[in-house]
Amino acid sequence: MSVAATTTTVRDRTKTVTRRAGWKFLQPGDRLQLVLKAMGLPKGESPTVLTTVIVVDVRRERLDAISTADVTAEGFPSWSRQDFIAFYSAEFGVCSDTIVTRIEWAYLESAGRAEWCQPCLPGMG
Repeated sequence: MSVAATTTTVRDRTKTVTRRAGWKFLQPGDRLQLVLKAMGLPKGESPTVLTTVIVVDVRRERLDAISTADVTAEGFPSWSRQDFIAFYSAEFGVCSDTIVTRIEWAYLESAGRAEWCQPCLPGMG
């Protein structure tokens, strides 16, 4: 899963939530690799994996149901709810009442290294 817009908050482990238009198939316990960029890579180039996470909660909800705490968990601690909704709507071409998938995760760390998820799901960024 691409986290290009929130790389810093993934690296410092403060991002624990994301919203996606699809991803209805996820379930708690699934593992995801968080990558810098998943699509549009030159032929033969692999995504840069930042870490692996385990999904702890998945639910469908309206975009405008986001809480202030979730804006911070999304990796935007200085933004308001309205800032996030405007950004997401413009970035993904949706309305504030669009139903999105809210994905919450925990970071997997083992002996200082991220555990690897197999198989990585291509094209799901």
